[in-house]
Amino acid sequence: MPDDWATGASPQTEADDVVIMAVGDIGPDRDDPSELFEPTKDLIGGADLAFCQLEFVLSERGERLPQVRHTIRAHPRAAAALVSAGFNVVSFAGNHCLDFGTEALQDTKRHLTEAGAAVVGVGDNIEEARQPVIREIRGTRVAFLAYSSVLPQGFWATAKRAGCAPMRAFTFYEQIEHDQPGTPPRVHTFAHRDDLQALRADVKRARAAADIVIVSVHWGIHFIPAAIADYQRDVGHAAIDAGADAVLGHHAHILKGVELYRGKPIFYSLANYAMDTRVTPEHAASPEFREIQQLNPLWIPNFSSTFNFPPDSRKTIIARLVVRDGAIHDVAFLPGWINDNSQTEPLTPADPRYHDVVTYLRDITNSAGLDTDYVIEGPLVRPVKASQPEASLADPGGGR
Repeated sequence: MPDDWATGASPQTEADDVVIMAVGDIGPDRDDPSELFEPTKDLIGGADLAFCQLEFVLSERGERLPQVRHTIRAHPRAAAALVSAGFNVVSFAGNHCLDFGTEALQDTKRHLTEAGAAVVGVGDNIEEARQPVIREIRGTRVAFLAYSSVLPQGFWATAKRAGCAPMRAFTFYEQIEHDQPGTPPRVHTFAHRDDLQALRADVKRARAAADIVIVSVHWGIHFIPAAIADYQRDVGHAAIDAGADAVLGHHAHILKGVELYRGKPIFYSLANYAMDTRVTPEHAASPEFREIQQLNPLWIPNFSSTFNFPPDSRKTIIARLVVRDGAIHDVAFLPGWINDNSQTEPLTPADPRYHDVVTYLRDITNSAGLDTDYVIEGPLVRPVKASQPEASLADPGGGR
């Protein structure tokens, strides 16, 4: 990987530009978690701000809650490994934030903060969970907000309960042929109106305090290629309408398409980045695993690998946003591939896997009905409006 990409010193950047990188889900489960980040450490470390989604609690306290289905407890040493790898803003808003109770959530936030990372999307109460993280780089203020739509019962924060900032949604099943029992229904999803209104208000407040607002949402349909739920489009659009400059999606564990809405990017899923997911023969035979395995028929466990997800889950991207003069000037990403050691390997166009990732993104973007194409420029890939391939991302035209 060229050194100039890692440092941001490319033809698209200038000295005062702020380079933001964002990756998908991180779940360290090994004695030396720093190993997970070795292939991309210099690249991520070259960003001014690097954002990730943490999946596992970093704590040795607490008991697993009864409503939790699949979970792993990570050692607190992973906090320092994350920061050493270059990450300085971490979302913990997700369906695992309370896997081991309030103490473990508080430990996770404390360990990350003490290591030097800002944590967003969780708190001891709802007010704290909705607070933005604001970082100032060379006079440019960047705000991050984080929410979760994937929520076991009781995982969202309230005025008197710790948890994450919720962006809940409802599912409605519409029977198509009323005289045909067993016919598959249409599935509709709707954003929780109060949560959506709270998100809008949070974004507006963050916009008043910062030049750039980035919203992360733990959402979507995991493991099923291309599918984007209706509520995701509604929430992503509402965030940008309220003043957000970019939306980062997590949770699905596979890539989803990128949308340019009013000139602003919505990454519906950044997929995995560094997920240790060992599977034993006993676990693979369990009803819980068999159930989730059915979502992707190509999912075959590999008992000798630390990475156990469907084949699509190896494809990933590292998003790169360049901020100039208080606005996002350039949106791009670098394709990556996750190896058997759960590490993301950055790819170049000389590697056939690079084009596999881009082709896959094109296919799932078209399947989802998104008006986006992808243009390769050197090691970078830029999303562009398919109906306006020459449109400039530096001039979004949609206003704030």
